[in-house]
Amino acid sequence: MISAGARAAVAMVLLDGPTYRGFGGFWPAVAGDEDADPRDRLFARWLNGAEKLVFSSTPAEPGWRTTRVADDDPATIVRRLRTEEGGDIVVLASHGIISRLIEAGELDRLSITLCPELIGAGARLFDDGPAGSSWSLAEARPASSGALCLRYDLIRPAAGAGR
Repeated sequence: MISAGARAAVAMVLLDGPTYRGFGGFWPAVAGDEDADPRDRLFARWLNGAEKLVFSSTPAEPGWRTTRVADDDPATIVRRLRTEEGGDIVVLASHGIISRLIEAGELDRLSITLCPELIGAGARLFDDGPAGSSWSLAEARPASSGALCLRYDLIRPAAGAGR
């Protein structure tokens, strides 16, 4: 989970269709659930108010406020968003978008939470790609659940340097 200070700097949350449907069916109600963990309520309130862009080839009217749907390439959208004023662009749990942004060189930071559970199935973040890149560990912090929160920053080659 990102800190409250970091959340304030986020201008846009990118989600794929399945993640949007899962998040949209869960997080909006958590914001007002007094029985929920206070950290979950804080995250839910932030996510409810955040501007969300959903990448889906089957456009539908979004039911979650501050949400738009796009059928464009995520890398093209991120390149355009970089030219606009605003804060960070965050991708939440949408491995297809993350992979495409890494492949296009449009992802600067990668946050991974390793949870102490093996589920044995599910989507993999890196199947047969993307092309190689180098990352520097910027932060490693354990959570009370036993999860390990890792943040990596992309190491960009110096201008004019080849690989």
